[in-house]
Amino acid sequence: MRKYKNIIIFLSKFFLTYFILVQMYALYLQNSQSKEDGFKVASITALVAKQTTQVLSLFNYNVEAIQHTEELSVKLIIEQVYLARVIEGCNSISVIILFIAFIVAFSGSIKATILFSLFGGGVIYTINVLRISLLTAMMYKYPEKQALLHDLVFPAIIYGTVLLLWIVWVNKFSKFKNE
Repeated sequence: MRKYKNIIIFLSKFFLTYFILVQMYALYLQNSQSKEDGFKVASITALVAKQTTQVLSLFNYNVEAIQHTEELSVKLIIEQVYLARVIEGCNSISVIILFIAFIVAFSGSIKATILFSLFGGGVIYTINVLRISLLTAMMYKYPEKQALLHDLVFPAIIYGTVLLLWIVWVNKFSKFKNE
């Protein structure tokens, strides 16, 4: 049992942190999004869609983000063409929760754990907005490549970012960096 102590501690911290954060997020979603009296996405999902339109506007696209009237999503429309939708799973919060659970499980000092969780969460969020912007623009220019872009290329960007941040964390800041 002693030989598995670090593994048990890691798994306990990971799953406890993950469970707590997922429950907090579920409570937030329950209070933030609505299907009654018309559909309304959570404010974080609406913010991601709005920021996506702002990024695309920088590249001179005529772009709109409009709450979908028949589902919990925000339509992304470029040049009057409905191209994509931003749903709850696109807002990066679930990925950030997974990221933070790993950071806590491989914790360093409390200060470093909190700061790197905030920094990494911000990086993941920013990369996600840029990723959705690029995906939407690419779908506008290359609609025949939608499946490849959405299912392979763009998940690799977000999960690759998370992996790189985890590697930095473990090698530079965690208590296990010298083991």
